[in-house]
Amino acid sequence: MSKRTKSSRRPLWVIVLISLVCISLIAVYVYPPKQYASSCYLLSSKVCGHLEYWLPPVPTRILTDDELTARVITKDILSMTKVPSKSPKIAFMFLTPGSLPFEKLWEKFFLGHEGRFSIYVHASREKPVHVSPLFIDRNIRSEKVSWGKISMVDAEKRLLANALQDTNNQHFVLLSDSCVPLHNFDYVYNYLMETNVSFVDCFADPGPHGAGRYSERMLPEIEKKDWRKGSQWFSIKRQHALILLADSLYYTKFKLYCKPAMEGNKNCYADEHYLPTVLSMADPTGIANWSVTHVDWSEGKWHPRSYRAKEVTFELMKNITSIEESVHVTSDSKKIVMRKRCLWNGMQRPCYLFARKFCPEVLENLMNIFSNFTVF
Repeated sequence: MSKRTKSSRRPLWVIVLISLVCISLIAVYVYPPKQYASSCYLLSSKVCGHLEYWLPPVPTRILTDDELTARVITKDILSMTKVPSKSPKIAFMFLTPGSLPFEKLWEKFFLGHEGRFSIYVHASREKPVHVSPLFIDRNIRSEKVSWGKISMVDAEKRLLANALQDTNNQHFVLLSDSCVPLHNFDYVYNYLMETNVSFVDCFADPGPHGAGRYSERMLPEIEKKDWRKGSQWFSIKRQHALILLADSLYYTKFKLYCKPAMEGNKNCYADEHYLPTVLSMADPTGIANWSVTHVDWSEGKWHPRSYRAKEVTFELMKNITSIEESVHVTSDSKKIVMRKRCLWNGMQRPCYLFARKFCPEVLENLMNIFSNFTVF
């Protein structure tokens, strides 16, 4: 027998082995062993669906009872089939220390649209005196609110609890006593109702006023990578309002470990972190990452710019309503400016429906301006 003939027969065992492996893989694909359950982390095709039973499970952190409960509730709320309301409304929730200086302006905004809005007023210091009949009997039980403390989140939840009792309320807007509308009611209603996202200001700030406020005591439920910052003035869908109201796990972490002057004079303000952190964890694709309420932080102070009477002109309001980018600046030494286009259902749209902080003295100016426009 020649050397050539011998060498040609040597690889037969290799061919046989490869054939057996192929037959085994086909058998796994067609008849997967259902008794083995683990997750597939290598493939995402149909083949993965069968092979996943043969792959070793990837070790993950065991969830606490409270965390497991929170995730189940969140998943259930988000997966519920939405029952369309015959008369869907927007709940306008005013968080104020007392009387609302712009009630007459809001009355002008609401008139003629009865049945499409609800009003709720949380007055934390004194009982408000109402000048518009639309606001009479719209006060809810209120408690004292301290800036930067968990009582601010408590007030937000109190407003949501009252507003959620009306099943026709499908969208929930939090407003302050210094907030004013930038557009007419129809524009605002369509903007909020005809999209599936909530407008929550949310970004990752690596600086001392962002990640620097995080406490490792929030582990294991809240990791540092999940920590977010944003304005408290939100506009959210009903499912997200339910998630916030149902939450006690993350709320407790914030109540204990996010407050002013803790851990060596490190300040943490729950109203700037609770809502963006929780909703970005629960439903990151369900929030727009910007607020529809404009505020000007360009002065670089602890509080945003306040608008006085001489500054409030038609041009100012027009400029605010023409903004099409959301801007965030990190609080570290780099001061990185992050710009994001405001996309509404995938289309470029102006970012803002409301604006603050306007001083009470500007009411007359705003009434005149508001009387002379439909949409800026």
